Amino acid sequence: MVFSSITFIYYFLPIVILIYYITPKKYRNLILLISSLIFYFWGEPKYGILMIISIISMYIHGILIEKFKKTKYSKLPVITGVLLSIGILFYFKYFDFLIENINLWLNKKIDTLGIVLPIGISFYTFQMISYLIDVYNKKAKAQKNIIKLATYIALFPQLIAGPIVRYSDIEKQLDNREYSIEKFAKGIRRFIIGLSKKVLLANIYGELTNAFLEYNDGTVLFYWLYGLANMMQIYFDFSGYSDMAIGLGKMLGFEFLENFNYPYIAKSITEFWRRWHISLSTFFRDYVYIPLGGNRVSKIKWVRNILIVWTLTGLWHGAAYNFIIWGVMFGILLILEKTILKNIIEKMPNFLKHIYVLLIVMISFVIFNGESGNEIIERIIGLFGINVTGILSNTSIYYLQSYLVILIIGIIGCTNLIKEVSERVNKKFNKISNILEIFILFSLLILCSAYIIDGSFNPFLYFRF
Repeated sequence: MVFSSITFIYYFLPIVILIYYITPKKYRNLILLISSLIFYFWGEPKYGILMIISIISMYIHGILIEKFKKTKYSKLPVITGVLLSIGILFYFKYFDFLIENINLWLNKKIDTLGIVLPIGISFYTFQMISYLIDVYNKKAKAQKNIIKLATYIALFPQLIAGPIVRYSDIEKQLDNREYSIEKFAKGIRRFIIGLSKKVLLANIYGELTNAFLEYNDGTVLFYWLYGLANMMQIYFDFSGYSDMAIGLGKMLGFEFLENFNYPYIAKSITEFWRRWHISLSTFFRDYVYIPLGGNRVSKIKWVRNILIVWTLTGLWHGAAYNFIIWGVMFGILLILEKTILKNIIEKMPNFLKHIYVLLIVMISFVIFNGESGNEIIERIIGLFGINVTGILSNTSIYYLQSYLVILIIGIIGCTNLIKEVSERVNKKFNKISNILEIFILFSLLILCSAYIIDGSFNPFLYFRF
């Protein structure tokens, strides 16, 4: 089940909310857990059992960590718990990749197992790891109530595509959540905005990227249309999902941390990663980079730490070399920005800083979505007019004209311009703007519903991670 589906919007969600709010507060975690398991089992009945087993394992390990924290065995349960979580993730996500590389580098002919990746395993695995480490570091107490712990891990708003919600950030909310009509209304607003990003923008950019793959036009204009549509699709797809998750959380009384903060207005790659997929970058910072020593080590070890973190970031996204290259590329760029490029970037005018970031990000997402090395190289050099069939063609002009308006809307939507304008209008014309907002949100919901019913292209890109 996906958020951008009629089944979820008009059947699952209303029923869950109705039952949730007519249920006494002390039983609401149980209602959420049952709802979340139904949500997950709907699409992954076989791997739902795996998630339940993982939850039971984390529950036992958490209690053991707290029990033995003042003994010589204090590290054992956290090590075994983390290794078990990583081991399960490794098997499902990387074992076939390991076999492929053994065959490639050692000239073997071992058959791969054809392992299917459980939806959301990368996200809920990291949440379980954060729970164990936070308990070990005394940032949170071990959860004695398995229903509450299971609710945290299986919570359907952020179960299958994030954001990565840390246990220490949500521990108190599992016991005591704040409910209000205003908060619920903000949740609805945030959900509809996220749904609109996904259905009315990301899906349409996906159609343009598919057209590029289908026609293989080979002109510079079409390469740029592909690069632009590709980076816009990824942003609006994932930030849209995060908006929906945060909105659903508010409807249920939770407060999730932001996962995106207008990353395409960044003036450096360092700033970009402070704004993009915040929950993932901060996870690696706090649970990998800082334990390795962070930047409080020698320069060689600092470089090592960054490369380890960004290699892991790439691998987290998928078991393929293009993801590893994507991660290492960003690691190298971050090292360069903090050393050689630091003074150069600071002296650049702002518009050049933006161009620098957007060009790097566009190239990075070409790598991210590439199926082979030759394909990636062809698309990158195509952006710069190398080995192309021409500057433009009738096909590329047709697609530019067809998608120009939606591309302009997306470019504006990547900035905080709409937010600033709406805030100013709301201050001057509060009553009118409130009525207008309700009308706009209702219209967006109807429009999204029509697109969902009529269209067939509706995948979530991050489901595969």
